[in-house]
Amino acid sequence: MELNAQIKKYRTELNLSQEELAEKVYVTRQTISNWENGKSYPDIHSLLLLSSLFNVSLDQLIKGDVETMKEIINEQEVKKLNHYSTIYAVHLIVLLLSAVPLFMWLERYALIPFGIFFAITMFWALKVEKIKKENDIQTYKEIVAFTEGKKLDELHKAVEVGKRPYQNVLKVIISAVVTAAVCFLIGLLMHIFLN
Repeated sequence: MELNAQIKKYRTELNLSQEELAEKVYVTRQTISNWENGKSYPDIHSLLLLSSLFNVSLDQLIKGDVETMKEIINEQEVKKLNHYSTIYAVHLIVLLLSAVPLFMWLERYALIPFGIFFAITMFWALKVEKIKKENDIQTYKEIVAFTEGKKLDELHKAVEVGKRPYQNVLKVIISAVVTAAVCFLIGLLMHIFLN
């Protein structure tokens, strides 16, 4: 339940009007109305007074809002990660596929467009890495759990943290091999078709 509904619920349970509640927490009746309609949010001092008056813990009073905020933030982070990852993947594929043709047609001048496109691709890679770092996710299992809106328990988290150094080395090796293979195949195909 959200805070505005909580305030209204506890106020009506105590048979208090908005004006009576306003007097007890040293605000105006309009302020209480705004809180209950979700137009504004009580400051910490008012929250403490409300908590004491309603005889509930502060945690209990705002629990619904905290959980809702966490869900919204998590959903936004997942959407951002998926969006940035898609953009990065498309740029990386285009970068790989355009490397050999660019250098065959433009020779050394290909460094300019290739360098610009490489910088753009790395920009999106850094955006993805930033989200992963902010949410402490690095391994494949952690990323999958995060995109599903879940968290790993402490034991699984510890195991995944232990895997990170090895996975980073593997990522570099696999990326280098895939890049070399793709460039070799494109170069071979272009050599066959242009000769």
